Amino acid sequence: MSAVWGWVLALVALAFALLYARQRWQLWRLQRWLADSGREVPEASGSWERIFSALYRHERDAAQREKLLAEALARFRRAAQALPDGVVILDAGQRIEWCNDRAAALLALDARADVGQPIGNLVRAPRFVETLAAGSSEDVHFSTAGATLALRLIPYGEAQTLLLCRDVTQAERVETMRRDFVANVSHELRTPLTVLVGFLETVRELKLDPQRIRDYVDMMREQSSRMQRIIDDLLALSVLESAPPPPTERVRVTALIERLRADATALSAGRHAIEVDGAPAVDLLGSEAEISSAFGNLVSNAIRYTPAGGRVSLSWHDGPEGAVFRVEDTGLGIPPEHIPRLTERFYRVDRSRSRETGGTGLGLAIVKHALARHQATLGIESEPGAGSCFEVRFPAQRTMPAEPAAVR
Repeated sequence: MSAVWGWVLALVALAFALLYARQRWQLWRLQRWLADSGREVPEASGSWERIFSALYRHERDAAQREKLLAEALARFRRAAQALPDGVVILDAGQRIEWCNDRAAALLALDARADVGQPIGNLVRAPRFVETLAAGSSEDVHFSTAGATLALRLIPYGEAQTLLLCRDVTQAERVETMRRDFVANVSHELRTPLTVLVGFLETVRELKLDPQRIRDYVDMMREQSSRMQRIIDDLLALSVLESAPPPPTERVRVTALIERLRADATALSAGRHAIEVDGAPAVDLLGSEAEISSAFGNLVSNAIRYTPAGGRVSLSWHDGPEGAVFRVEDTGLGIPPEHIPRLTERFYRVDRSRSRETGGTGLGLAIVKHALARHQATLGIESEPGAGSCFEVRFPAQRTMPAEPAAVR
């Protein structure tokens, strides 16, 4: 009897041992699977099957959520990369977490190597460092490498900060031009107005003989005409800047150059040699009024700034790559430092001489805008004492074969 109980106990112990070994084996499989989630879910039965299935579903859901978060982060970064402004994400310690390529280019950052670096150590503008320390969100402007940048700090999330960076060089330049333009217009109109008011006061207060009155009236008429020319040119510029694209009408170049020759001859009044070179084989597509105005400004400038006895040459050349209209003179020439600014409004190399010749300081600005509307470019070459050359280049798409002479 005791022997039977011994066998029973032995069998029970063996059963417990096998059960324990099975549980340890399943735990080992579980640990192995958790350590390498890329493995397939182990097969099991009973309660272990339910455990493995539940864990698998949980891991699958977590992987799906992680995938969605990764996709959302990737979309955010793609969107941030597409922005025209620089974007830098800073952590609670003002260290770089991420930046887009635009920010890296504007702030001279390394998108990988500078991650974890304090932004204050890399952007060394004193005012920006002060704003960073104060936690202010006001715009900070500073210049670097010939550009003007605007920075703004925007707090978000849990003690994180978004740094936005924008290149405002062009906007600053436009604002400077606007201020200069207003100042120049005021100056240009103030002088003739002062003369007019002074003459009117003189005529009203003093008893003048008729001849003196006529002299004053002539001077007032001259100053009034000057103001009228300035206003007309300003209106012409305004129209060029706001008008829709020019029409693509045929501009007959041969007839236009003949008119320019006649106008140059009349304006010169025999004081200059007027030369014309080239036989146009093409006509232009665009606004005849605008092109004629641009060419006429170049020709009249050449006449006005060339001393008597000088030469003014008009030439035309065309080919497969487009057409070139050139105005050359033997005038005073222009110092090289002035050439880049000649097409600015009211910019003059010699203000007194420009006024003496009747210029408003707006002619070349009108030329630049009129040509730009026709995809044409203006090139300027000049040397003091050796004259100037103004060259207009039209692309091939702005030309068409000239009409035969018989048709004209």
